[in-house]
Amino acid sequence: MATIKDLAPKQMWENFYLLTQVPRPSGHLTQVQNFLLQWAKERGIEAWKDNAENIVMRKPATPGMENRQTAVLQAHMDMVPQKTDDSKHNFETDPIEAYIDGDWVKAKGTTLGSDDGMGVAAIMGILESNDLKHGPLEALITADEETCMYGVTHLSADTLKGDILLNIDNETLGEFVIGSAGGVNINCTLGYKEVQPEEGDVAVKVVLKNLRGGHSGLEINEGRANANKLMARFVRQAIMDDDARLASWKGGNMRNAIPRTAEVVLTVPMENLDDIKDLAAYCQKVFAEEFRGVEEDISLTIEPAALPIGQMPEEIQDNVVNALVACHDGVLRNIPSIPSVVETSSNLGIVEIGGGNVKILILARSSNDTMMEYIQEMQEACFSMAGMGIDYSGQYGAWQPNFDSAITAKMVEVYNRRFPEEPARVQVCHAGLECSIIGAVYPHMDLVSFGPTLRSPHTPDERCQISTVAKFWDFLTDLLQEIPEKQ
Repeated sequence: MATIKDLAPKQMWENFYLLTQVPRPSGHLTQVQNFLLQWAKERGIEAWKDNAENIVMRKPATPGMENRQTAVLQAHMDMVPQKTDDSKHNFETDPIEAYIDGDWVKAKGTTLGSDDGMGVAAIMGILESNDLKHGPLEALITADEETCMYGVTHLSADTLKGDILLNIDNETLGEFVIGSAGGVNINCTLGYKEVQPEEGDVAVKVVLKNLRGGHSGLEINEGRANANKLMARFVRQAIMDDDARLASWKGGNMRNAIPRTAEVVLTVPMENLDDIKDLAAYCQKVFAEEFRGVEEDISLTIEPAALPIGQMPEEIQDNVVNALVACHDGVLRNIPSIPSVVETSSNLGIVEIGGGNVKILILARSSNDTMMEYIQEMQEACFSMAGMGIDYSGQYGAWQPNFDSAITAKMVEVYNRRFPEEPARVQVCHAGLECSIIGAVYPHMDLVSFGPTLRSPHTPDERCQISTVAKFWDFLTDLLQEIPEKQ
């Protein structure tokens, strides 16, 4: 049976295979950093780890190309750790099990890590190749892009010397992205003193699963269900109809992934046990109908649970659940001048309740500064009415498009010459790209983002289209030969 190491171009697929064998979830990057440094050392490539946990590499120009502008090849080393409910995978210790399915490479029960492993693999392939023509090259492989953009947020202004930044972190071949949304984490917290369950109550565990999830930037406009929002509807109704009380809640695990699962523990009077089971069956039917054609396997089940030691006081419970029902989730509006592109959105990414603490984490995105302020004000108003404290973290600005980008014009020319049947498209996108921060540190740089075709990143359905990788490699190697001369 063919493996991904057998795919062409080997320069990319062999290196991507190596990356799948090294655990690299966001926040746990020591192993992949050491791997990249050792990989470079074995090949005689200049490499080091900078003060921001990034891996930086350099390769001199091939003879006769020394007068070209320095191109920086950039990607991020971390991956989003998402897995199916039945997967036993440990992202901190286990390799990714990648396999071939027709024209796609997928992973068994987990995210594949092609976001942004394919970008890193492309950089590795370029740097180790001895038969490619190119000008001076730098590589910037950044840390923790998926969680807080730590690597670029702490990037020093003297780390890079390049004139052009080629960000290999876009998900559609032939798209050249020149602008992206900014983002901010909205952190809502509350402490409370637990109370004991009412005498005679029983506990149930409610599990909502089998949602598609997805990338909260790229796929926020596809109408996919958010497990935390659906669970909030169910819990509110259970409180109103069946005198349910909330003991704990666990929904979502990444700020930038649409939650696929949510699990709560409720207590209810024994006489209402059948009613709440009926409510779960009813809600599953309603949700399935509401998301017909988008979510095909929604599951909402109830099973017996051990009676918890404590639960939320009723008034606090009602306020928090009402806020979860009321808070904005999904697209707020599209860019008025580009109606096909999302401008402002929010993702109710993580809800954790129990043990006397509430933590709600929302990722808001916008390419418009005032709308970014508005979405923050909207969420703050909602959760402050529930008595919660709100603070913000990890904010980064939008990458404003440069429609006069010289490197983008060159890339379109090279791409259309190589693939005339598939004309290039210059785009802006709603995902948060590191270009916005890098551009602030290096304002002279000409920046663009591109890559082979990936689908459903940030979910266990993540996949990379094999046929586009070969085209991407051919295009990239053509492009490096045509990087403009220094001014």
